[in-house]
Amino acid sequence: MPHSMQVTLPEMGESVTEGTVAKWLKQPGDSVREGEALVEVTTDKVDAEVPAPASGRLLKILADAGQTITVGAALAEIEVGGDGDVAKQPKPEQAKPAQPDGPPEAANAQPTAPAKAPAVETPAPNGGATVEVSEGAELLARSRGVDLKRVKGSGPGGSIRRRDVMDAIEAAPTPTPTLPRKETAEAPSPTAPAPSPTVPPERGRETTAIPLRGAQAALVKYMEESREVPTATSFRTVRVDVLDQRRRQLNRGIQDAGRPEKISYTHLVAFAIRRAVKDVPSMAVTFDRIDGTPTRVARGVHLGLAVDVQRQDGSRMLVVPVIRDADRLDFGAFRNQYETLVSKARTGKLVADELAGATIVLTNPGGIGTVASVPRLMKGQGSIIATGAIGYPPEFSSIADSGLRQLGVSKVMTMTSTYDHRVIQGAESGEFLRRIEELLAGADGFYESVFEAMHVGLPTGLVQVPAAMEAAATVPTTADAEILRAVAAGMALVAAYRSHGHLAARLDPLGSAPTGDPSLDPVNHGLTPQLMDAVPAAVLRVRVPGENLAEVMTHLRETYCSTIAYEIEHISSHEQRNWLRERIESGRYRQPLSPERKLQLLGRLTKVEAMDRYLRRTFLGQKTFSIEGLDSMIVMLEETLQLLADNGTRHVVMGMAHRGRLSVIAHVVNRTYESLLVEFEQNKARLEAGDVTGDVKYHAEAEGTYVTPNGKQVSVTLLANPSHLEAVDPVVEGWTRAEQTRRKGPTPHFDRTGTVPILIHGDAAFPAQGVVAEVLNLQKLEGYSTGGTLHLIANNQLGFTTDPEEARSSRYASDVAKGFDLPIIHVNADDITACVSAVRLATAFRQKFGRDVVIDLIGYRRFGHNETDEPAYTQPQMYDAIHAHPTVREIFAAQLIEEGLLSAEDAQSRTEAAQARLGNALQNVRESAAHAPEL
Repeated sequence: MPHSMQVTLPEMGESVTEGTVAKWLKQPGDSVREGEALVEVTTDKVDAEVPAPASGRLLKILADAGQTITVGAALAEIEVGGDGDVAKQPKPEQAKPAQPDGPPEAANAQPTAPAKAPAVETPAPNGGATVEVSEGAELLARSRGVDLKRVKGSGPGGSIRRRDVMDAIEAAPTPTPTLPRKETAEAPSPTAPAPSPTVPPERGRETTAIPLRGAQAALVKYMEESREVPTATSFRTVRVDVLDQRRRQLNRGIQDAGRPEKISYTHLVAFAIRRAVKDVPSMAVTFDRIDGTPTRVARGVHLGLAVDVQRQDGSRMLVVPVIRDADRLDFGAFRNQYETLVSKARTGKLVADELAGATIVLTNPGGIGTVASVPRLMKGQGSIIATGAIGYPPEFSSIADSGLRQLGVSKVMTMTSTYDHRVIQGAESGEFLRRIEELLAGADGFYESVFEAMHVGLPTGLVQVPAAMEAAATVPTTADAEILRAVAAGMALVAAYRSHGHLAARLDPLGSAPTGDPSLDPVNHGLTPQLMDAVPAAVLRVRVPGENLAEVMTHLRETYCSTIAYEIEHISSHEQRNWLRERIESGRYRQPLSPERKLQLLGRLTKVEAMDRYLRRTFLGQKTFSIEGLDSMIVMLEETLQLLADNGTRHVVMGMAHRGRLSVIAHVVNRTYESLLVEFEQNKARLEAGDVTGDVKYHAEAEGTYVTPNGKQVSVTLLANPSHLEAVDPVVEGWTRAEQTRRKGPTPHFDRTGTVPILIHGDAAFPAQGVVAEVLNLQKLEGYSTGGTLHLIANNQLGFTTDPEEARSSRYASDVAKGFDLPIIHVNADDITACVSAVRLATAFRQKFGRDVVIDLIGYRRFGHNETDEPAYTQPQMYDAIHAHPTVREIFAAQLIEEGLLSAEDAQSRTEAAQARLGNALQNVRESAAHAPEL
């Protein structure tokens, strides 16, 4: 059924609030197609055609040519779905004001089609030849009562354009009404317009009140509306040395190719914003209320460019043209659209569609020297990014440039991100700015893509400052020398924490004191608290928060000396070291766990502890080689499977010895309790029959499917291990390599993602058995590589009955891995959050570089080697501490109780439920005539 629809004046940018109808392109009764132009409208910024919102027939014109209406007001009415057959339907008359009754002949007269408006001419102001007046200018002048004879034209031959009329309107003085001198003066007529309010003149000084019109009045409106948007702002100061050098290299390459293009800083910053939004898409999300419900709206990445335009009278006007779908453009197309829109903005040729729909905006007050700015966020936008001026940090203003170069001090730029706090959070804004900084520093092939899009060869390295320039350095003053020495000492201190921070880390769950290292003490570097406050963080090249060295040190200690520690500085690859430093110091993989995730992890720990206790209590005298003391290993393996599944892994091949194997089979391979308990029942029967042959259930193979919380499935194969120790390691690597190999073509194809190996080692066996080093040596060889193995050392701090200092010559069980350039992560097994963080970093490193990575999980062994030994005979002090130490489940449950996530009764009920599940499983085994599937 046809129905009518109003056509309204659309929004045309931030400061456009009204428009004047210039010319109707369709008349009442004409058929129209969706998107077809109906009417031309002029505004103080753009001239635009308003399209039909739907197909049908034009019924009425509600705004005549020359009429000025506000944004959102009705222009016309169309009949949607009408057949548009003009010959069969009379054209309805154009809407008119009511007329007095006239003779019938007048009522029956047919309306005549309006003739095309001829070009308007007006006498020149000096009485000479007439000058041309554009149609938009003539309509605007007529609606505002402007005498065109008094308007000076700026077009060819002095022709008058619409902008000239607007300038004349804004420049016209506003008459100030005179106040009556006598109280008996006549009162104004009731029908006369009320006088405009005036500003009381100061004594002895004439005051002029100028009403704001046009763009200036619209700006007032939009600024007042912006106060309704609850915003917050993030600041980040970024180095621009790489940006500066790559820009110069790019322009030099374009110039050498004989091309005219120029690349500005803002081109590259804007493109970095476009790239960063892909990683943090929430920054382009906007807020709206749909049917009264607060809603996050994702309309795409439409990047607005705030362009400052100077008008002929010297005043400034801000326009924001929009690069639509900016995330789909390579740099070449992005730059072309950028330049086209800026050029149109400065020549007044933007159309309505080019000014609407920005979801994220870039403004550059740094171009006029502003260091930092917090711009206003307009309604309908998600965020606005402001870039400040580029320069050296003000703390170094007294030091010569050559001295700063010697210190490695870079020019910096402050960026701000002002965002709608209803749909964007501070962490997202901070991550967004951090990502922009990474890209401007050259991360993830940013400049490679830019050079490729501009068809310019990428130079092999950054430009180095010639030695001759450095020789011109001036001798620093005494004050300068002191701060320079403090900066050098601060850099040495940072390097010490990166290299030796693990020596001061709290890695032992049993509480033994870390050894520490003298290089971690600022006093040993000649640093006082005053000097540490004076050294700015910008020169230290660290990623931790802080404004100066003193603040940075607090975060460095927390990063490198807590319950997780890192050994990465031995790695020979500069790229890998930098990648690891950034991820470690930024805390990207050490984010707080959500309450729901914490409760999930408590549930896993409860099941792990309940199973080991149940087996030990129910099957007295049988070996379990329990995982107790390293319970968090199960949580780490499950987190690994979830991360791998999200990256496309379908199969994981595992190898391990006996310690904790039953827990891995039950909770990671995901076999049923019944399949394990039947082994114990059968073994019990064999023992009663006098069969005392080996403990094969601790070496047998197991296969299963692990299902992640989001429903993804990963096949898990735990290979049989005929030895208690490391014999299975090369078997896992060979098995994985075979699974990764596809031989359907003339050459084999290796899928390093589809199948991933995981090896769990003993802390005594890892440095002691030669097969470990042999397997590590394979990881980088093309004929043997499996794309990176995750090595997890189950560190009991005890080898059977031998203390570490009597079993190995190295400090850590993991030290053998240093010879193969592998990153090593040490983590306290009692800190669940740190354990999860270690796995996240390790998995990300493997995915990024395809290399092995080692996690040294430092815990303890709660009982003897096989539960029938008494370890207190050989390690009495250690086991006194272990018997007094709570389990990791108890520690984690107490933490959640303190946080208010559950009560002590809830924690106890979870334990009882887990024990009951095991009891039911054993009852099922004993009542069943058929055995559970073999392992």
